[in-house]
Amino acid sequence: MLTYKVSVKTSSQCFAGTINSIYLTLVGTERSSDRTLLDESFFDHLKEGTRNNLDITVKEELGDILLVKLERESYFCNDQWNCSCITVKTPFGKSFEFPCYHWIPENKEVVLRTGKAVLPQDEIDFCKGYRCVELDSRRNDFRWREWHTGFPMSIDASFSELPQDAQFEIDKNLSIKTKVINAIENRILGKLCNNFQCWEDLEDFKKTYFLFQKTDRDFVMEDWKTDKMFGYQFLNGCNPVMIKKCEEIPGNFPVTHVMVKGFLERGLTLEDELKAGNIYIADYEILKDVPANATDPKTPQYLAAPICLLYKNTFNHIVPIAIQLSQTPGKDSPIFLPNDDQYDWMLAKMWVKSSDFNVHQIVTHFLRTHLITEVFAIAMYRKLSSVHPVYKLLIPHVRYTIAINTLAREELICTGGIFDEACGIDVTGIKQLVQKAMGRLTYESLWFPDEIKARGMDNQEDVPNYYYRDDGLKVWDAVKRFVSNVVEIYYKNDENVKEDTEIQAFVLDVSCNGMKNCDHDFPKSLESREQLVQYLTVIIFTASAQHAAVNFGQFHWYAWIPNSPSTMRKPPPKTKGDVDMKYIMESLPDRWRSCWILGIVWVLTQFQKNELFLGMYPEDYFTEVDVKDALKTFREKLGEVTKFINIRNEELKLPYVYLSPDKIPNSVAI
Repeated sequence: MLTYKVSVKTSSQCFAGTINSIYLTLVGTERSSDRTLLDESFFDHLKEGTRNNLDITVKEELGDILLVKLERESYFCNDQWNCSCITVKTPFGKSFEFPCYHWIPENKEVVLRTGKAVLPQDEIDFCKGYRCVELDSRRNDFRWREWHTGFPMSIDASFSELPQDAQFEIDKNLSIKTKVINAIENRILGKLCNNFQCWEDLEDFKKTYFLFQKTDRDFVMEDWKTDKMFGYQFLNGCNPVMIKKCEEIPGNFPVTHVMVKGFLERGLTLEDELKAGNIYIADYEILKDVPANATDPKTPQYLAAPICLLYKNTFNHIVPIAIQLSQTPGKDSPIFLPNDDQYDWMLAKMWVKSSDFNVHQIVTHFLRTHLITEVFAIAMYRKLSSVHPVYKLLIPHVRYTIAINTLAREELICTGGIFDEACGIDVTGIKQLVQKAMGRLTYESLWFPDEIKARGMDNQEDVPNYYYRDDGLKVWDAVKRFVSNVVEIYYKNDENVKEDTEIQAFVLDVSCNGMKNCDHDFPKSLESREQLVQYLTVIIFTASAQHAAVNFGQFHWYAWIPNSPSTMRKPPPKTKGDVDMKYIMESLPDRWRSCWILGIVWVLTQFQKNELFLGMYPEDYFTEVDVKDALKTFREKLGEVTKFINIRNEELKLPYVYLSPDKIPNSVAI
């Protein structure tokens, strides 16, 4: 008789209900073992993250262990088990690791492969059938659906219908719900309801702001009126992707030298400043003709499509020098200037920031991180086997993305959702805005260095203090090196990439299904290792660093409502000299909408319990030494980037932390 020693490890979220019976079978190159029952007593000895052992005795040698099969019988109770991994040691001293890291469903056989990653062209004949069955099953679970016309495709399931492996872990699900409930309860703010029903002056906003917390970023509240703080946010605020170098004043923005000469500090003409590269622009043309929120007949709301001209002064600060609140110049669309009446200028800047808020939320944040990452996640599940090295590489970076997006579709960006309640754009406008943005989205615009360069913002001497760019480039480089190291382990040449049927199917699924509504094609195939590295770097960077950069600063920058109003209740002024503080207060979001925004940006910027940050991979999907060495090198590089950022931030009045690797979650999960 021969004894095979089996060690079963549970995940940190191992049980839901009571486990009654699971059958385990070892499949070797020579033969299979009989089914072995893991009964209730076996699971009684298992705790979260621990192991339990059992012996499987056979009469004849099984050979090298290729597969472990798990089958869970159905009972009336709702029992579930999340297996982490299984280790099998043969009587002859060989050891085989079988990563799992997912829930074991009832009445369904789960086949675990060894931790060694295998390309489809290198698969042994015996396992090819299992590989196909796995993908057929996943394609049935992860189906495409067009949520709205023109949008990226999403998963065809409600939140309660999501495949088990796409759902939140139990504690995370509860944690998010608890935080939302707590934050939304704060929006009711009974204390404030008794004190006042509407804003009277800017001081009233502090009454809500300090109910959340007094942060180390009170400088936003203190300095938000200054042109310097206004300009700084184009570089390092929540939406640092709108600013670009201006080489020519647009024809629909008739700014002249006479208008702005008093704000140009180098004694040059506007034309010369343009040539010198000191003029920048933020154009919100994408909002033109997008309807404002019309869900509340008692409170009219308004959108604008402003253009803002910015200047790099002799202190290397970016400051505004001209603002037009529409795309159509003329008598009813004056160009506001810093030397206008203080309230005219204040309101003009508020309008720019309100427009920026809505573009940031829907385009920069929701579309370009959440929805795009979901496309990659669904295609990965549909087309890449769990033993594929790219599946193992990507799985930590799509964790919970499908779940959080599905929840957002049902609670945030839907009829009667939070956007309808609190923002200047409702579901009708969101549809139009996303459709416009999809018409401009390109695959190349997801390449971080190229996107920075396309806006003329790549030169650090020309544009100093652009920490979003500086830190982002360091993180992009670290991710790309890591991806390159992993790709080179499994793909020895470009032909290996071309021959990989699963990776080609994955890329095609993204292009022809997930992003079929994008006017500019995503790649339909990959022809080289270099192209594969670039593609995978885009996915990991978008899901981790890019999302962190545009998400986790929201409470810092949006909690002080006048700095970035989520909506405006008065139309943009058509003349100068008619605005006073009363008009401004009547334009800003009311108490109800302000509390909604405070609640949601608080929730969206909280790290989760046991958050996994970039480079943290506690689940060992890879077992090969070469890949583990690459992971170690990656973590060391990220540590260097974190150290550099920490040292630099010690010298800054406004530390920039959003792209510090130790504050970048692995995936879009909030």
